[in-house]
Amino acid sequence: MTPQDRAERSADIMWANDAASQSLGMHIAAIGPGTATLKMPVRTDMLNGHGMCHGGFIFTLADSAFAFACNTYNARAVAQSNQITYLMPAQPDETLTATATEVARHGRTGTYDVTVTGAAGQQIALFRGLSRTIKGHHFPEDSA
Repeated sequence: MTPQDRAERSADIMWANDAASQSLGMHIAAIGPGTATLKMPVRTDMLNGHGMCHGGFIFTLADSAFAFACNTYNARAVAQSNQITYLMPAQPDETLTATATEVARHGRTGTYDVTVTGAAGQQIALFRGLSRTIKGHHFPEDSA
């Protein structure tokens, strides 16, 4: 099994059980070892009192991209900590893209940066997540 096959299979298994990301209209645009790109349309029910996308939805998109990126090795990984910096607002009917990239992975801990961009490619937010692997795998490697 290639690293790309492993990443895709892990993502397929996680996606099948990820009701939160699915319910927000997200989809996986790309997946690879240590990386993931997810997209999400900004719907009217995601707008805050200022008429722009609520930061919690932007955070959730970034967190989902982070989750898929850190789970591409067929080792179950969860968030240990994360933080986000909002750079500019996301607008109604705009499709946001969150691109997660592995910065470092040592032992059970990984560091991932996620950039959230808007429809015109402008940076909306920067997110950093630290992952921690836990017991178990997404699938048995010998059955791959």
